[in-house]
Amino acid sequence: MIKKSQGKVMALPVNKRVPKILFILFVVAFCVYLVPRVAINFFYYPDDKIYGPDPWSAESVEFTAKDGTRLQGWFIPSSTGPADNAIATIIHAHGNAGNMSAHWPLVSWLPERNFNVFMFDYRGFGKSKGTPSQAGLLDDTQSAINMVRHRSDVNPQRLVLFGQSIGGANILAVIGQGDREGIRAVILDSTFASYATIANQMIPGSGYLLDESYSGENYIASVSPIPLLLIHGKADHVIPWQHSEKLYSLAKEPKRLILIPDGEHIDAFSDRHGDVYREQMVDFILSALNPQN
Repeated sequence: MIKKSQGKVMALPVNKRVPKILFILFVVAFCVYLVPRVAINFFYYPDDKIYGPDPWSAESVEFTAKDGTRLQGWFIPSSTGPADNAIATIIHAHGNAGNMSAHWPLVSWLPERNFNVFMFDYRGFGKSKGTPSQAGLLDDTQSAINMVRHRSDVNPQRLVLFGQSIGGANILAVIGQGDREGIRAVILDSTFASYATIANQMIPGSGYLLDESYSGENYIASVSPIPLLLIHGKADHVIPWQHSEKLYSLAKEPKRLILIPDGEHIDAFSDRHGDVYREQMVDFILSALNPQN
Protein backbone atom coordinates (compact mmCIF):
# COMPACT_ATOMS: atom_id res chain seq x y z
CA MET A 1 0.00 0.00 0.00
CA ILE A 2 1.31 3.49 -0.81
CA LYS A 3 0.57 7.09 0.11
CA LYS A 4 1.17 10.38 -1.65
CA SER A 5 2.68 13.13 0.46
CA GLN A 6 3.73 16.58 -0.84
CA GLY A 7 4.03 15.27 -4.37
CA LYS A 8 6.14 12.28 -3.38
CA VAL A 9 5.19 8.61 -3.37
CA MET A 10 5.92 7.07 0.00
CA ALA A 11 5.62 3.43 1.10
CA LEU A 12 3.98 2.60 4.40
CA PRO A 13 6.46 1.90 7.15
CA VAL A 14 7.35 -1.77 7.51
CA ASN A 15 5.86 -1.94 10.99
CA LYS A 16 2.46 -0.94 9.54
CA ARG A 17 2.62 -3.25 6.53
CA VAL A 18 3.42 -6.43 8.49
CA PRO A 19 0.07 -6.74 10.34
CA LYS A 20 -1.84 -6.29 7.07
CA ILE A 21 0.29 -8.92 5.32
CA LEU A 22 -0.16 -11.33 8.22
CA PHE A 23 -3.91 -10.77 8.15
CA ILE A 24 -4.06 -11.48 4.40
CA LEU A 25 -1.98 -14.63 4.86
CA PHE A 26 -4.29 -15.76 7.65
CA VAL A 27 -7.39 -15.28 5.48
CA VAL A 28 -5.79 -17.19 2.60
CA ALA A 29 -4.72 -20.04 4.89
CA PHE A 30 -8.18 -20.18 6.45
CA CYS A 31 -9.87 -20.42 3.05
CA VAL A 32 -7.42 -22.92 1.60
CA TYR A 33 -6.87 -25.18 4.59
CA LEU A 34 -9.55 -24.85 7.26
CA VAL A 35 -12.76 -24.07 5.39
CA PRO A 36 -12.66 -27.17 3.15
CA ARG A 37 -12.04 -29.35 6.21
CA VAL A 38 -14.97 -27.81 8.04
CA ALA A 39 -17.17 -28.32 4.96
CA ILE A 40 -16.24 -31.98 4.49
CA ASN A 41 -17.03 -32.64 8.15
CA PHE A 42 -20.70 -32.11 7.31
CA PHE A 43 -20.46 -35.49 5.55
CA TYR A 44 -19.21 -37.49 8.53
CA TYR A 45 -21.10 -38.36 11.70
CA PRO A 46 -19.01 -41.15 13.23
CA ASP A 47 -20.18 -42.91 16.34
CA ASP A 48 -18.64 -45.52 18.64
CA LYS A 49 -21.94 -46.45 20.26
CA ILE A 50 -22.82 -50.15 19.98
CA TYR A 51 -26.34 -50.38 18.55
CA GLY A 52 -26.78 -54.09 19.17
CA PRO A 53 -24.90 -57.29 19.88
CA ASP A 54 -22.41 -58.60 17.33
CA PRO A 55 -23.97 -61.00 14.85
CA TRP A 56 -23.74 -64.37 16.59
CA SER A 57 -21.61 -65.85 13.81
CA ALA A 58 -19.47 -62.79 13.18
CA GLU A 59 -15.70 -63.01 13.21
CA SER A 60 -14.17 -59.77 14.48
CA VAL A 61 -11.44 -58.71 12.06
CA GLU A 62 -8.74 -56.10 12.54
CA PHE A 63 -6.90 -54.97 9.43
CA THR A 64 -4.72 -52.07 8.36
CA ALA A 65 -5.29 -49.40 5.73
CA LYS A 66 -2.47 -48.60 3.32
CA ASP A 67 -1.47 -45.59 5.43
CA GLY A 68 -1.23 -47.74 8.57
CA THR A 69 -4.57 -46.81 10.17
CA ARG A 70 -6.03 -49.73 12.13
CA LEU A 71 -9.58 -50.63 11.13
CA GLN A 72 -12.25 -52.97 12.45
CA GLY A 73 -14.62 -55.21 10.56
CA TRP A 74 -16.92 -58.23 10.80
CA PHE A 75 -16.85 -61.28 8.58
CA ILE A 76 -20.20 -63.05 8.71
CA PRO A 77 -20.17 -66.36 6.82
CA SER A 78 -23.10 -67.89 4.99
CA SER A 79 -25.46 -69.54 7.46
CA THR A 80 -26.44 -72.26 5.01
CA GLY A 81 -23.06 -73.94 4.56
CA PRO A 82 -19.27 -73.45 4.55
CA ALA A 83 -18.05 -69.95 3.70
CA ASP A 84 -15.98 -71.20 0.78
CA ASN A 85 -19.16 -72.65 -0.79
CA ALA A 86 -21.16 -69.42 -0.55
CA ILE A 87 -22.70 -67.96 -3.69
CA ALA A 88 -20.49 -64.89 -3.30
CA THR A 89 -18.96 -62.61 -0.68
CA ILE A 90 -20.63 -59.22 -0.34
CA ILE A 91 -18.41 -56.37 0.85
CA HIS A 92 -20.61 -53.74 2.45
CA ALA A 93 -19.59 -50.07 2.67
CA HIS A 94 -21.98 -48.28 5.01
CA GLY A 95 -23.21 -44.70 5.08
CA ASN A 96 -21.78 -41.61 6.73
CA ALA A 97 -23.31 -41.98 10.19
CA GLY A 98 -23.14 -44.41 13.09
CA ASN A 99 -21.02 -47.51 12.57
CA MET A 100 -21.38 -51.05 11.24
CA SER A 101 -23.43 -52.19 14.24
CA ALA A 102 -26.12 -49.66 13.27
CA HIS A 103 -26.10 -50.86 9.65
CA TRP A 104 -26.07 -54.61 10.35
CA PRO A 105 -29.90 -54.96 10.21
CA LEU A 106 -29.80 -53.84 6.56
CA VAL A 107 -27.61 -56.79 5.53
CA SER A 108 -28.45 -59.36 8.21
CA TRP A 109 -30.68 -61.26 5.77
CA LEU A 110 -27.87 -61.99 3.31
CA PRO A 111 -26.15 -64.93 5.13
CA GLU A 112 -29.52 -66.73 5.11
CA ARG A 113 -29.44 -66.48 1.29
CA ASN A 114 -26.03 -68.21 1.21
CA PHE A 115 -23.85 -65.11 0.96
CA ASN A 116 -20.83 -64.24 3.08
CA VAL A 117 -20.85 -60.63 4.27
CA PHE A 118 -17.90 -58.44 5.20
CA MET A 119 -18.70 -55.17 6.97
CA PHE A 120 -16.17 -52.65 8.17
CA ASP A 121 -15.94 -49.28 9.87
CA TYR A 122 -14.15 -46.39 8.22
CA ARG A 123 -11.47 -44.57 10.17
CA GLY A 124 -12.98 -42.71 13.10
CA PHE A 125 -16.14 -44.85 13.07
CA GLY A 126 -16.86 -47.52 15.68
CA LYS A 127 -13.61 -49.01 16.96
CA SER A 128 -11.55 -48.00 13.94
CA LYS A 129 -8.76 -45.53 14.59
CA GLY A 130 -8.06 -42.26 12.82
CA THR A 131 -10.10 -39.33 11.53
CA PRO A 132 -12.49 -39.42 8.54
CA SER A 133 -11.48 -37.75 5.28
CA GLN A 134 -12.26 -38.27 1.61
CA ALA A 135 -8.84 -39.80 0.90
CA GLY A 136 -8.98 -41.82 4.11
CA LEU A 137 -12.34 -43.44 3.36
CA LEU A 138 -11.15 -44.35 -0.12
CA ASP A 139 -8.05 -45.98 1.39
CA ASP A 140 -10.20 -47.83 3.93
CA THR A 141 -12.54 -49.18 1.26
CA GLN A 142 -9.68 -50.36 -0.96
CA SER A 143 -7.97 -52.00 2.01
CA ALA A 144 -11.17 -53.81 3.03
CA ILE A 145 -11.61 -55.24 -0.47
CA ASN A 146 -7.99 -56.37 -0.64
CA MET A 147 -8.18 -57.98 2.79
CA VAL A 148 -11.25 -60.01 1.79
CA ARG A 149 -9.57 -61.11 -1.45
CA HIS A 150 -6.81 -62.76 0.56
CA ARG A 151 -8.99 -64.73 2.96
CA SER A 152 -8.62 -68.49 2.54
CA ASP A 153 -12.37 -69.05 3.03
CA VAL A 154 -13.43 -66.64 0.28
CA ASN A 155 -13.55 -67.18 -3.47
CA PRO A 156 -11.70 -64.04 -4.65
CA GLN A 157 -13.35 -64.27 -8.06
CA ARG A 158 -16.89 -63.96 -6.66
CA LEU A 159 -17.00 -60.60 -4.92
CA VAL A 160 -19.94 -58.20 -4.82
CA LEU A 161 -19.56 -54.56 -3.74
CA PHE A 162 -22.56 -53.08 -1.94
CA GLY A 163 -22.38 -49.39 -1.04
CA GLN A 164 -25.04 -47.38 0.73
CA SER A 165 -25.08 -43.59 0.60
CA ILE A 166 -21.47 -42.34 0.90
CA GLY A 167 -20.32 -45.96 0.81
CA GLY A 168 -21.40 -46.08 -2.82
CA ALA A 169 -19.28 -43.03 -3.65
CA ASN A 170 -16.26 -44.73 -2.08
CA ILE A 171 -16.86 -47.92 -4.06
CA LEU A 172 -17.11 -45.98 -7.33
CA ALA A 173 -13.83 -44.19 -6.59
CA VAL A 174 -12.13 -47.54 -5.85
CA ILE A 175 -13.28 -49.01 -9.17
CA GLY A 176 -12.37 -45.80 -10.95
CA GLN A 177 -8.80 -46.28 -9.82
CA GLY A 178 -8.70 -49.66 -11.52
CA ASP A 179 -9.33 -51.96 -8.54
CA ARG A 180 -11.76 -54.46 -10.07
CA GLU A 181 -10.16 -57.91 -9.78
CA GLY A 182 -12.81 -60.51 -8.91
CA ILE A 183 -15.65 -57.97 -8.63
CA ARG A 184 -18.69 -59.52 -10.29
CA ALA A 185 -21.41 -57.00 -9.38
CA VAL A 186 -21.79 -53.49 -7.94
CA ILE A 187 -24.87 -52.36 -6.00
CA LEU A 188 -25.41 -48.72 -5.01
CA ASP A 189 -28.20 -47.76 -2.63
CA SER A 190 -29.10 -44.07 -2.18
CA THR A 191 -25.72 -42.88 -3.44
CA PHE A 192 -25.04 -39.27 -4.41
CA ALA A 193 -23.45 -38.27 -7.70
CA SER A 194 -21.48 -35.26 -6.47
CA TYR A 195 -20.05 -34.08 -3.14
CA ALA A 196 -20.44 -30.47 -4.24
CA THR A 197 -24.12 -30.83 -5.07
CA ILE A 198 -24.91 -32.34 -1.67
CA ALA A 199 -22.79 -29.70 0.10
CA ASN A 200 -24.67 -26.93 -1.70
CA GLN A 201 -27.93 -28.56 -0.62
CA MET A 202 -26.82 -28.27 3.02
CA ILE A 203 -24.97 -24.94 2.82
CA PRO A 204 -25.54 -22.95 -0.38
CA GLY A 205 -22.25 -22.02 -2.01
CA SER A 206 -20.11 -24.45 -0.03
CA GLY A 207 -19.70 -26.99 -2.80
CA TYR A 208 -16.70 -25.27 -4.38
CA LEU A 209 -14.72 -25.95 -1.20
CA LEU A 210 -14.82 -29.74 -1.66
CA ASP A 211 -12.58 -32.02 -3.67
CA GLU A 212 -14.80 -33.23 -6.49
CA SER A 213 -12.22 -35.76 -7.65
CA TYR A 214 -13.81 -38.26 -5.23
CA SER A 215 -17.34 -37.85 -6.61
CA GLY A 216 -19.01 -40.92 -8.05
CA GLU A 217 -20.12 -39.21 -11.26
CA ASN A 218 -16.47 -39.16 -12.33
CA TYR A 219 -16.16 -42.96 -12.14
CA ILE A 220 -19.58 -44.46 -12.80
CA ALA A 221 -18.85 -45.09 -16.50
CA SER A 222 -15.78 -47.16 -15.57
CA VAL A 223 -17.89 -49.79 -13.75
CA SER A 224 -18.82 -51.43 -17.06
CA PRO A 225 -18.66 -54.27 -18.01
CA ILE A 226 -19.33 -55.18 -14.36
CA PRO A 227 -23.14 -55.32 -13.90
CA LEU A 228 -24.44 -52.31 -11.97
CA LEU A 229 -27.61 -51.97 -9.88
CA LEU A 230 -28.74 -48.60 -8.55
CA ILE A 231 -31.63 -48.36 -6.10
CA HIS A 232 -33.12 -45.24 -4.54
CA GLY A 233 -36.26 -44.18 -2.71
CA LYS A 234 -38.26 -41.34 -4.21
CA ALA A 235 -39.13 -40.17 -0.69
CA ASP A 236 -35.45 -39.83 0.26
CA HIS A 237 -35.02 -36.43 1.94
CA VAL A 238 -31.31 -36.93 2.63
CA ILE A 239 -30.05 -37.60 -0.89
CA PRO A 240 -32.63 -36.84 -3.60
CA TRP A 241 -33.36 -39.76 -5.92
CA GLN A 242 -32.30 -37.68 -8.91
CA HIS A 243 -28.68 -38.42 -7.92
CA SER A 244 -29.16 -42.09 -8.78
CA GLU A 245 -30.97 -41.09 -11.96
CA LYS A 246 -27.95 -39.00 -12.97
CA LEU A 247 -25.51 -41.80 -12.12
CA TYR A 248 -27.63 -44.19 -14.17
CA SER A 249 -27.54 -41.82 -17.16
CA LEU A 250 -23.73 -41.65 -16.96
CA ALA A 251 -23.25 -45.39 -16.48
CA LYS A 252 -22.72 -47.85 -19.32
CA GLU A 253 -24.44 -51.18 -19.81
CA PRO A 254 -25.11 -53.55 -18.16
CA LYS A 255 -27.02 -51.42 -15.69
CA ARG A 256 -30.34 -51.30 -13.88
CA LEU A 257 -32.16 -48.61 -11.88
CA ILE A 258 -34.87 -49.31 -9.30
CA LEU A 259 -36.83 -46.36 -7.92
CA ILE A 260 -39.03 -47.03 -4.90
CA PRO A 261 -42.11 -44.74 -4.82
CA ASP A 262 -42.34 -44.56 -1.01
CA GLY A 263 -38.70 -45.43 -0.30
CA GLU A 264 -36.73 -43.38 2.19
CA HIS A 265 -32.97 -43.12 2.68
CA ILE A 266 -31.25 -46.55 2.55
CA ASP A 267 -34.39 -48.40 3.59
CA ALA A 268 -34.90 -50.57 0.48
CA PHE A 269 -33.59 -53.66 2.28
CA SER A 270 -35.12 -52.93 5.66
CA ASP A 271 -37.98 -54.92 7.14
CA ARG A 272 -40.39 -52.18 6.06
CA HIS A 273 -40.32 -53.45 2.49
CA GLY A 274 -40.10 -57.11 3.39
CA ASP A 275 -38.46 -59.28 0.74
CA VAL A 276 -39.55 -57.26 -2.30
CA TYR A 277 -36.24 -55.54 -3.01
CA ARG A 278 -34.14 -58.18 -1.27
CA GLU A 279 -35.25 -60.74 -3.83
CA GLN A 280 -34.56 -58.32 -6.67
CA MET A 281 -31.05 -57.80 -5.33
CA VAL A 282 -30.44 -61.56 -5.09
CA ASP A 283 -31.77 -62.09 -8.62
CA PHE A 284 -29.47 -59.34 -9.89
CA ILE A 285 -26.42 -60.94 -8.23
CA LEU A 286 -27.26 -64.38 -9.57
CA SER A 287 -27.66 -63.03 -13.10
CA ALA A 288 -24.35 -61.17 -12.78
CA LEU A 289 -22.58 -64.34 -11.66
CA ASN A 290 -24.21 -66.43 -14.38
CA PRO A 291 -24.67 -64.15 -17.41
CA GLN A 292 -26.74 -65.47 -20.29
CA ASN A 293 -24.77 -65.40 -23.51
